Amino acid sequence: MNFDLNLLKVFAAVAQVQSFRGAAEKLDVTRSAISQSIRRLEDALGIALVYRTTRSVRLTEAGETLYRQTAGLIAALLGALDEAAMKGPPRGRLKLAVTSIAERFLDGRLIAEFAHAFPLITLDITVTDEEFDIVERGFDAGVRLGEVIEQDMIAISLTGDQREVAVATPAYFASYGTPLHPSDLTNHRCIGWRPSPVSAPHRWEFTDNGQTFAVAVAPQITTNDMTLMVRTALAGGGITFGIEDTFRTYLDRGELVTVLDNYQSPFPGFFLYYPSRHNLAPKLRALIEHIRKSRDQPAGIQTPVDAKLVE
Repeated sequence: MNFDLNLLKVFAAVAQVQSFRGAAEKLDVTRSAISQSIRRLEDALGIALVYRTTRSVRLTEAGETLYRQTAGLIAALLGALDEAAMKGPPRGRLKLAVTSIAERFLDGRLIAEFAHAFPLITLDITVTDEEFDIVERGFDAGVRLGEVIEQDMIAISLTGDQREVAVATPAYFASYGTPLHPSDLTNHRCIGWRPSPVSAPHRWEFTDNGQTFAVAVAPQITTNDMTLMVRTALAGGGITFGIEDTFRTYLDRGELVTVLDNYQSPFPGFFLYYPSRHNLAPKLRALIEHIRKSRDQPAGIQTPVDAKLVE
C-alpha cells in the first residue's frame, strides 16, 4: 500500500485533540487541509476512521484501533525525522581538520565562544598539516591557507591577508649580527619547520621588486612542532620563519623581533572551507555565522575561485 506518511501525522493530531480545528492549529495548516488528509487516509485504507458532526469529531472503532497501534510508532518516526532534519537548536558532532599554523583559529578564543553559544554542538578538531580530501576522511570542514585549498571547495575568510616573517631574539642579533638581505640567512643558525616527518622543510620565501624567490636555508634545527620552534627561538637558538600571527604575542612584548621586513609581501590568509552549499548542516552553518560575526563580515559565502580568496 502506497500513501503519504504525512497522513498518519495528521491522523495522530486529530486523534489527540478530537477536533479538526484543533489539529489544524497544532499543525499550522487549514481545517480544510486536515479534512482532506483524513479523507485520503480513509480512502487508502478503505474504512472510516473518524465520525464527523457539525460540532464534534471522534474516532471510529477502526480509528481507535489504528491510533492505539500506531501512536508510539508515529511519535518515534516524527522524532527521528525531526532529528535527521536537525530541527531546533544546532546539535551534533562537528569534525574539523585544522592546520597547526592557523594561530587565530587555534588560540582558543573563537572555539570557546562558539562552544558557549552552541552547547549542543560537540567540536572534534584534528590539528594536522597533512593534505587530504576532507570529505573522504569524514570531516565536515577544514581550516587552511587559501592558496592550498582545492578550487571546488567553498571558503570563507578567517583572518584576512597574512605574511611570513623571520624572527629571533634581540640578544641573538646582538651576538650574531642582523641579516640585511635574505641571502645573509645562509650564514646564520636557523630553525626550520616541516609539516610532517616525510616532508621537506618549509621554504623561506621572500619578494624583491615584485619577484618571489626562495633562500636555500639549511636549518640546524628542524621540527614539525610549532611550539618547539617558537620556544627554541625564544631561548636564543637562532632565526626562525613563519606566519606573523604565530609570533605576535612575543613580538608585542619585544621578546622576538623581525628582520628583512622589506622583503615580505602579504598573501591570502586562512579560510574555513567545506564541500557544498547544498543543504548545509545546521551545525556547520552555525560555525560559519559565528566566524562571520567574529570578523564582522557581511553575509555571502564565496569560493576561492569566484572570490579569489578575498577577505
